[in-house]
Amino acid sequence: MQHCSPGSKIFASRAEASVTPGSVHDTTDEGIPSNRRYLRISLPKGMRVAWHGGDLQLFSRVRTLGMGGLFISVPDPPPVGTKVRLSFEVPGGNVQAEAIVRNTVPGEGMGVEFTRLGLKDRILLENLLKRLLR
Repeated sequence: MQHCSPGSKIFASRAEASVTPGSVHDTTDEGIPSNRRYLRISLPKGMRVAWHGGDLQLFSRVRTLGMGGLFISVPDPPPVGTKVRLSFEVPGGNVQAEAIVRNTVPGEGMGVEFTRLGLKDRILLENLLKRLLR
């Protein structure tokens, strides 16, 4: 985990994701059943995301990814309801999004739901997910 200085340009490293059998989920890694609109993909090799919300600015690992949001590994996540801005690199470009913290697992991370995702960003994310699901 790395801290970002206020006002710095934020770039996350390229997604190095791989999908293994059983890595597409419709429940969270924490075993919380849900009625999800989107499939989620585990990223065992990880992907980095730059995010800031509340008084935090960090680089963290993404554990799961879907069109609806991410689960981000962070030992001390901000509270549920915190608005965050995200930036992560995928093949073809950089995705910028706004999200809200929907759930937290102390010591592990937070689930965030996208609240604003531009057309270009949505297309980049859809293309990555299609590639990972092949």
